[in-house]
Amino acid sequence: MTGAARENLGVVAHAAGDLRIGPVPEPVPADDEAVVEVAFGGVCGSDLHYWKHGAAGASILREPMILGHEVSGRVIRAAADGTGPTAGTRVAAHPLTPRGDGRTPYPADRPNLAPASTYLGSAMHRPHTQGAFARRVALPARMLHGVPKGLSLETAALAEPATVAWHGLERAGDVRGKRVAVIGAGPIGQLVIAAAHHHGAAEVVATDLFEVPLGIARQQGARTLDARDDEAIEALHADVVVESSGTVPGLAAAVSAAARGGTVVMLGLQRAGGVEAPMATAITRELTLAGSFRFAGEFGDVLAALGDGTLRTEGIVTHVVPVEDALRGFETAADASVSSKVLISF
Repeated sequence: MTGAARENLGVVAHAAGDLRIGPVPEPVPADDEAVVEVAFGGVCGSDLHYWKHGAAGASILREPMILGHEVSGRVIRAAADGTGPTAGTRVAAHPLTPRGDGRTPYPADRPNLAPASTYLGSAMHRPHTQGAFARRVALPARMLHGVPKGLSLETAALAEPATVAWHGLERAGDVRGKRVAVIGAGPIGQLVIAAAHHHGAAEVVATDLFEVPLGIARQQGARTLDARDDEAIEALHADVVVESSGTVPGLAAAVSAAARGGTVVMLGLQRAGGVEAPMATAITRELTLAGSFRFAGEFGDVLAALGDGTLRTEGIVTHVVPVEDALRGFETAADASVSSKVLISF
């Protein structure tokens, strides 16, 4: 059966605890949109939050929404206005549409900070921005980047989270010859490890609570520590620490692990409101604390590095499940003790 003949199954969040896999309407593209036959989609932490809690941070689910923003596939109908890739092109999607609000300033060269931006599969605005977890979707042609020859669509589905990790690491500046510590070895943490090796770090050390992610980190060439070993983390004296767990203990550990004069990148999204952190330590060590949010213009560089093999991701994808079984895939992705990146196959 050809892709065009198959039912257009999608993964739709309706409310907290209500994830449905079922038919969605066929895409009706605008003139500047292409129709993409999705091959793989990566389950992200935000997708899990919409499923479990009906919200991801301040983005509250108020209507049914197709999830998913980490996708790869093939163009089956090019944009009518002639922009973007032609039919048959293998692509990965850059899910951001940057947009200002007319009153809040932001740096023009950092579109990820535009205050009214939309992102595939996000409930930040209403109507929500529908995601790309369906067999066929219409996407703006400008979002679509060609996948390098020889790079599998499975690996290309990692482009978006890999760019998040790449951007976060680069917020610390040049890491060549430095010791980089990664707090939290989930999928983003694993991709930070990969990016650190790509960028020439002398040593990468990763922490986590579970043996499965620690084993993958070792496979990635990192030295590993149990996240509960406070003494060993304090003794790291890392030049750069990337906090990728998004937890309050993880932030404290990141400060603890940093060398005097070092840099801590806050990549994992912390809960809203006040968060406790050892700020006296950050001050007396003269640490640089850098936030990191999504990414800016690095998507093409990451795809190229995936394509030429210099950004290595072996072992990070632990499970691939068919869309019909997406709920099981979400359940697996939610258990950090048994999985890293889970992909949905469409």
